[in-house]
Amino acid sequence: MEPKDYEQQISNIVLKARLVLDDVNDLEGLTNFRNTYLAKKSELSSLMGKMKEIPAEERGAFGKAVNDARANIENAFNEKKEAIEHKALKEKLKKERIDLTLPGRTHASGKMNPCWIIIDEMCDIFASMGFDIVEGRDVETDHFNFELLNVPKDHPARDMQDTFYIDDSLLLRTQTSAAQAHTMLENEEKKPIKMICPGKCFRRDDDDATHSHQFGQIEGLVVDKGISLADLKGTLELFVKKMFGEKREIRLRSSFFPFTEPSVEVDVSCAKCGGKGCNMCKGTGWIEILGAGEVNPEVLRMCGYDPAVYSGFAFGVGVERLAMLRYGIDDIRRIYANDIRFLKDFSEK
Repeated sequence: MEPKDYEQQISNIVLKARLVLDDVNDLEGLTNFRNTYLAKKSELSSLMGKMKEIPAEERGAFGKAVNDARANIENAFNEKKEAIEHKALKEKLKKERIDLTLPGRTHASGKMNPCWIIIDEMCDIFASMGFDIVEGRDVETDHFNFELLNVPKDHPARDMQDTFYIDDSLLLRTQTSAAQAHTMLENEEKKPIKMICPGKCFRRDDDDATHSHQFGQIEGLVVDKGISLADLKGTLELFVKKMFGEKREIRLRSSFFPFTEPSVEVDVSCAKCGGKGCNMCKGTGWIEILGAGEVNPEVLRMCGYDPAVYSGFAFGVGVERLAMLRYGIDDIRRIYANDIRFLKDFSEK
């Protein structure tokens, strides 16, 4: 092959490639172009197979001419590719453009359940009075849930708490009072105790507007030397005023619980009528909110305390009962329904 022949052939390939490349407008066309003019089986690459036909003294110039032509086509290809990709990116960005001035979509969100509002506020109130917050156990033993609280197996008080038993000794706790027994037994140095235990309780009950088989309870316990019923009354008065307002008053009525002696029911003056009597308080001017009393000496003894030296008081309050009184909820089942229309009416504190 004469030098002028291969020079002309190479020049024609480059010219043809550039003309074809000018008409390419998308990435698919670029792929076809590469396969035709830059692949191993392209016309330009096939010229290298004719190297043996070139005189020895011209082979260097021939190889350089082929490589220069390949570089020329590759440069043109890369420029075209960059231009097409840039154009494609601009079109994509234009289609996906977001107008940041448009208002965002609103999504319905829930509020805190009223029970958690009550629990959080009660924990804050009692923590400010120096009480520790203790976490109890949902699954308890009969020993801690009943016997250490002065409720032996044949005690009639067990009939008041229809229990979910897991086996002969394990059960779902019917009251958070079990945490009191744990706390007293674990307090080997017999240091003063001030604690509350919020948590779930479970009883075999028929669900209706005022009852649920699952409910929240907050149990409180104070044990030290010289603790009297007056300390209990002062503590509960402060709690009620912080929870329901400075104008609320309390009264204590004699009652019976096996783990306290003496025992009392605690009423709060009606917020609706101010104690004058209305339909909310059934004309009495008072609403019952919790049970309490001095810790029974037998409970102290079973939990390792000498009742001749130590005394204490305990109280227990139903969380849902407080929530229903505070927010005027007419059906306890609404608290557990997770209906966003119901929850949206509540806000923290």
